[in-house]
Amino acid sequence: MLSRRILRHLTDSALRGSTIQSAAPFCYAFRCNTCAPCNRPVVGQSRHASSSSTQWKSRQGKDFYAREAKVQGLKSRAAFKLLELNEKHKLFKPGQTVVDLGFAPGSWSQVAVNRTTPDGRVIGIDLIPAQPPRGVSTIQGNFLSPTIQTEVRAYVQDPVLGRPRTQVSSPGATAGVTEEELEESERGYVDIEHHTHLDDVDTETIGQVDGPKNIKNSLDSKLSRKERDIRQGRVVDVVMSDMSEPWDQITGFHKRSLSDPYFRMMNTSGITFKDHTGSMDLCMAALTFGFDTLRTGGHFLCKFYQGAEDKALETKLKRLFAKVHREKPDSSRSESREGYFVALRRKENPTREEVFRE
Repeated sequence: MLSRRILRHLTDSALRGSTIQSAAPFCYAFRCNTCAPCNRPVVGQSRHASSSSTQWKSRQGKDFYAREAKVQGLKSRAAFKLLELNEKHKLFKPGQTVVDLGFAPGSWSQVAVNRTTPDGRVIGIDLIPAQPPRGVSTIQGNFLSPTIQTEVRAYVQDPVLGRPRTQVSSPGATAGVTEEELEESERGYVDIEHHTHLDDVDTETIGQVDGPKNIKNSLDSKLSRKERDIRQGRVVDVVMSDMSEPWDQITGFHKRSLSDPYFRMMNTSGITFKDHTGSMDLCMAALTFGFDTLRTGGHFLCKFYQGAEDKALETKLKRLFAKVHREKPDSSRSESREGYFVALRRKENPTREEVFRE
């Protein structure tokens, strides 16, 4: 027997005719979880993602470089910016020492490792804990700290640290010995005497009439450019900085993985002047480090946000490097105010006072 509710619905439908259609199909079940009318969300109970989160996800999903980075196994789309700059300016060569300031999440270091193999080494520094790409040595800490900078300088001045070491498979006593140790043991008598002579000169010439300064100048003139750089601690081939001030961590303390540092990475505050001045401070810190550690002929790369002070930074770069270029890679979003200084071939003679004067 039909219920009163169903009978009323059938009667109304017959009286109205086929020209008038109901707004939605009728469900004869008392409760249903499958059909559309019964499965509509109750007003006021639906949940929506925030507009900024939705916009970011939508932009990332449509972004060609973000999708391509996932396909190629890159840490982020920023890798394509460095690939473009390297294609244009030839920054990397096999065997180089590269320092990546603000390396997290590691996409620039991935490119550097790939372009400096074999025998190259890449050292990344960042305040944010992040899983480094394979082949990258990292130091976690605030780069603006003098203690961290001293640690980085000491690390790069050791020619063995961070560099892949090949085992020599030879019979006898040399089994398991690295190539560097084997070469050291097989140094010729003439080479040993040459280095001993250079060591003796420093002690024998002290106290002469020419004075210590003239002695140093005469010794430097006899050394090659590479040896002069090593004496001053300048052993790095490329210094690159993609540093930005990270957000203070307020969530995610429960995470135990180092592979996702994005929740603390700065996107920009939206305040143009604040973003610009912050990037200038970081670029100056990177340039100061580059002055102390870059070898003659080395290269420098840094990201900055455009503003009133970037011209002064460009002037300082031109005092220290033979060529300085402003770049905006195609993979950099057009709405972003970020730019890149690419400084090529560090000069040997400029002093600190000459470079950093106002």
